[in-house]
Amino acid sequence: MDISPTNYILAGICAAAPALVLTLCKSSKLDHIPSVGYSSWFGSYISAFKYVRNAAEILQEGYAKHKEKPFKVATLNRWIVVIGRNHLQDIKKSPDDELSFTEAAIDSLKVDYLFGPGICTNPYHVSVTRIFLTRNLGRYYPDLKDEVHTAFEQLLDLEDNAWKSVVAAEIIQQIICRASNRVFVGRPLCRDPGWINLNSRLAVDAAIDANILNMFPKFLVPLVSRILPNTAASIEHATKHLDPIIKERLRCMSEHGDQWIDKPNDILQWLIDEKQESSTKQLTLRMLSISFASIHSTANTFTQVLYNLAAYPQYVGPLREEVEAIIRQHGWTKEAMALMGKVDSFLAETLRLEGVLTVGKSDRLASIQRKAMKDLTLAVYEDPGAFDPFRFSQLRYDGSENTKHKMVAETQNYLSFGYGKHACPGRFLVANELKTTFAYILMSYDVKFEDRVSRPASIHWDLNIIADPTVRVMFRRRANN
Repeated sequence: MDISPTNYILAGICAAAPALVLTLCKSSKLDHIPSVGYSSWFGSYISAFKYVRNAAEILQEGYAKHKEKPFKVATLNRWIVVIGRNHLQDIKKSPDDELSFTEAAIDSLKVDYLFGPGICTNPYHVSVTRIFLTRNLGRYYPDLKDEVHTAFEQLLDLEDNAWKSVVAAEIIQQIICRASNRVFVGRPLCRDPGWINLNSRLAVDAAIDANILNMFPKFLVPLVSRILPNTAASIEHATKHLDPIIKERLRCMSEHGDQWIDKPNDILQWLIDEKQESSTKQLTLRMLSISFASIHSTANTFTQVLYNLAAYPQYVGPLREEVEAIIRQHGWTKEAMALMGKVDSFLAETLRLEGVLTVGKSDRLASIQRKAMKDLTLAVYEDPGAFDPFRFSQLRYDGSENTKHKMVAETQNYLSFGYGKHACPGRFLVANELKTTFAYILMSYDVKFEDRVSRPASIHWDLNIIADPTVRVMFRRRANN
């Protein structure tokens, strides 16, 4: 029997049609909010399919027409109400039983069906990640730096000063996957080809499964989730990788206790130390959920950074000057990364324009999602559509609020890592990973596109912005490095 994603989607369309009609017809509580696209039940169905491929244009149309006033758009399984940034403080202050980040994730990503309900009902891994990644930044940074440098040397394998062409998205995915897993699970697993391939595929496989599930009405989702092959296969393979490691760590903890001298310093060990879960299956699901939330988005972001670096060579000189001066004085340390204002600004501007959840074209829009659990009553930058890599560093130099314009900042004007209590708990790891990778490229290589001059257009799917995965970039070792 053919169980390809195409057949799932066709079946989902047939199953979802009556459910969607009922859902959209029951939207009386939202009738007072204007719609972008068709508002009739049949027209809304058409608009929902248009939204999948044209979300950015539809949301930009709504923003241009309604500005800071609410409007709604139809998606395949629900209405989305879009509100202006003037309501951000209301969102930030609202408790989870009114506006829920977790329920929004369940609705859109189907996390509870793909990784198990415990991931959402007891998300202790989020607080572990937030606390330990922040407190241990200085301890794990040398490992992170070592993995970035080693991965580039091994994967690029350049000869003398010759140019070498690579598929940018593929090579960056592997490098980010190795660097992240050096912090997640440590060596040697972070360099295991099977583990890297599994983690590289996980986000894509889970996204496919989630999109398929979103095609079905709610009462069919539990049944369909049991026969989806992609995420289930990843969980099975990951369990085989982690089982001997987890069992050995539990043995060492039992044998040595607090006297375990060479105890690993990684997220897997921090989760084990919490003693909330001890089975391989449970801990594997936790690790995969962390990987799903971080690796693909970080790799996608840096691929966009690499495209901007190749497309705007006029900025390479100032960036190199900053990196070389700081590394010369402070070495490869987390303190050095914190001092790289232009590097931080280049990354922040790329996230602003091409981040995974950035939408719109002229006045840039960013998305933070919450699900309303109860009935509620609820132009930022100059030339916002232009890529200005030193926009944020200049804002820091011009004003006194230095931290406000950093990549990891949470402000009402910059939402790349979310906002409020649900802001990305691993954003400091991501920032250091991106800075280290970018700084190493600037110090070590010349970069250019193989067959183009301008940056490639990104791919838009729903609210996601994806770097073109086919573009080839050329690397050459710098002669004076």
